[in-house]
Amino acid sequence: MIKVLEGITVIEQGTFITGPAAGMLLADLGANVIKVEMPGTGDPFRAFKGGLYSPHYQTYNRNKRSIALNTKQPEDRAIFDDLIRNADVYIQNFRPGAADRLGAGEDRLRELNPGLIYCSISGFGPDGPHAGRPSYDTVAQAASGFLKLLINPENPRVVGPAMADAMSGFYAAYGILGALYERSQTGKGRKVEVSMLEAMCHFNLDAFTHYFSEGEIMGPYSRPQVSQSYVMECADGKWVALHMSSPEKFWQGLANAIGYPELLQDERFSSREGRIEHQEQMIEVLKPVFKQHSRDTWCQRLEAEDVPHAPMYDSNEVLEDAQVKHLQLEVSTQHPEMGTFRSVRSPVSYDGERPVSITAPPTLNEHRDAIVAELQARKK
Repeated sequence: MIKVLEGITVIEQGTFITGPAAGMLLADLGANVIKVEMPGTGDPFRAFKGGLYSPHYQTYNRNKRSIALNTKQPEDRAIFDDLIRNADVYIQNFRPGAADRLGAGEDRLRELNPGLIYCSISGFGPDGPHAGRPSYDTVAQAASGFLKLLINPENPRVVGPAMADAMSGFYAAYGILGALYERSQTGKGRKVEVSMLEAMCHFNLDAFTHYFSEGEIMGPYSRPQVSQSYVMECADGKWVALHMSSPEKFWQGLANAIGYPELLQDERFSSREGRIEHQEQMIEVLKPVFKQHSRDTWCQRLEAEDVPHAPMYDSNEVLEDAQVKHLQLEVSTQHPEMGTFRSVRSPVSYDGERPVSITAPPTLNEHRDAIVAELQARKK
């Protein structure tokens, strides 16, 4: 693993997903990320079946070290302050005002370390009419207009992973990297602020651009219709996804693969515009055809005709895919107490070297002694 952020120390006082996700992204690049948690319970995302090592917690906390500190206690406050003095970055995702009550507000920390990159992640921003409202993934997706694009109007219910949480962490890491580069040129620290609302509005940029440019309000089928995307159930109950886009060669390849070369002679489907306008009719044509063979058979036929497609995998199937194995996306390591830890590696490689080496998410307060010893050594 090439540690492009080696030498950068990050103090992450994050909970749940947004702060920990930002910390993990920096840790994946080689930063020394120290997770500061409350004694006894730690990050609330830890709690699981009477233990403190949930799958949710594991997802966003690899490559870090943990220390438990109650900053209301003088001894722990002193350790926390020493951590800040020696840090490059501090990350928190509390509601506005909470960091100040914990002694972790920007003004106090900057007195300890003027060059600190201070990152604050919130739900709705640091101020304004909704700043004090609680925000979680679904709330941010809805407030940004993104959730409306995911909901099937025929069966309206929330679907999919915690995208707003993860994306907010991604944008926070992106902002931190920019601030670190600037500091390398000027020596100046910055306050980096990201809200889940802002992150998801930016992630939903395509919908806003259509509105600004054409006055069009996009719905859940708008992009799939224009991109000519389909999902088809096969004879074995498995599914395949198609993204046909615009090139005629893809459509001719599909027509050949399904044994219906005259498909594009149908005036409804003879042009890109026609296929977009009549997507529902195209679905009705394709559905019974795909029910005739297994998913593997269809993938072989589609690949032979160079049609953009993929089997619609479950998570366990992804790990068995030949390309996924070739790319070494699954990585694992051993934790001395918790045993084998498996994860999916960072997607970023440098100079052809894949980041396959990881450390397991820490147990609560696992590294206190080592971290305190490092701080004491710096004072000598």
